[in-house]
Amino acid sequence: MNNLSQKKILLIICGGIAAYKSLELIRLFKKQNVEIKTVLTKSAKEFVTPLSVASLSHGKVYDDLFDTENETEMDHISLSRWADLIIVLPTTANLISKLSVGKAEDLATTILLASNKDIILVPAMNVRMWSHKATQNNCKTLVGYGYNFLGPKSGSMACGEYGPGKMVSPKKIFEEIKKYFHKRNIVKNKAYKAIVTAGPTREYLDPIRYISNESSGKQGFEIALALNRQGVKTILISGPSSLQPIKGLKVVHVKTSQEMLRAVKKYLPADVAVCTAAVSDFKPQKIQKSKIKKGNNYKNLILEKTNDILDFLGKNNMHRPKLVVGFSAETENLIENSKMKMKNKNSDIIIANDVSRKDIGFNKDFNEVTVIDSSGKTFKIKKNKKSFIGSVIADHIISRLLLNDKNLN
Repeated sequence: MNNLSQKKILLIICGGIAAYKSLELIRLFKKQNVEIKTVLTKSAKEFVTPLSVASLSHGKVYDDLFDTENETEMDHISLSRWADLIIVLPTTANLISKLSVGKAEDLATTILLASNKDIILVPAMNVRMWSHKATQNNCKTLVGYGYNFLGPKSGSMACGEYGPGKMVSPKKIFEEIKKYFHKRNIVKNKAYKAIVTAGPTREYLDPIRYISNESSGKQGFEIALALNRQGVKTILISGPSSLQPIKGLKVVHVKTSQEMLRAVKKYLPADVAVCTAAVSDFKPQKIQKSKIKKGNNYKNLILEKTNDILDFLGKNNMHRPKLVVGFSAETENLIENSKMKMKNKNSDIIIANDVSRKDIGFNKDFNEVTVIDSSGKTFKIKKNKKSFIGSVIADHIISRLLLNDKNLN
């Protein structure tokens, strides 16, 4: 079965000696009935002609941010929304630098900055340019923004030098794109459903005061977004958060731990539940109906445990999800405590999170976690943007779901 047929790919061709290889890639895609649109940067025209690209792609070549022939549409928006996937090749050191600081000075960079689709960068440059600290730091930044890299590989350069920086072959790119869509098609056909909890909860003492924590909900939002982007029907149940709603993602807003538990129960059954929310462990035994006054001689605040949502999901035999994923926010003995939590809660995966650090975790844009899987696999995701962390966790969850289904069959 051809899983590329009718797929829409936007190919952005940049200025580099490897630009000529884009013609072979276009030919491979057209053989598989791929709908392809192309963008040529100004410098790309020094290596391939618009006529060659148009002849092979059977379509218009876009090259101008201000298209006087089509003033009713904004190409940088319409092209990015049209595509199922965006590929950029050869991705030069110059383009990597521009994207890392959010420059949008031509059609190509404006499309990439405005895009809401997966973007695959295919680097090609001199070995010294690739290994330079500036380029490597820029690449790390782009990975944190959610860009995907394919290559480069080591080999002989056009300049006569040898080492990493050579663009992967069109055939290799083609095969990787086939794998990309194959996985997405499987996930789509499986019609997986996920519940993700995020943010803090509030346990009210009186009508205006409450017990809560510093959680922003960012990590949960990013995991939900990554799962949703990969074709998993995702419901995000969020405690109080200042984060903006995500288009295309169903968000259920709650305040207390009890409200969050009710929402989780409402949306069961699900294939996977990801508990990133920092749910309060305790709540007042009694909520005062009016504001507690200073002069009321209020000496004792009696607390009781809240319902444990992760524990409920892990041990709920009737509607237990295929995968239950928990977060373990620890200040000491990170791995040991997290493994114990996974066992006690009967979860399948636990994400160990060191909240004692000031540079990651609660209310920060960056995180560093260790993924502990009940299958025995453990791996660390080093400090990076929460968007990247979310994508890696989502990939692992989907791989586990597919593996579980394969084993059952």
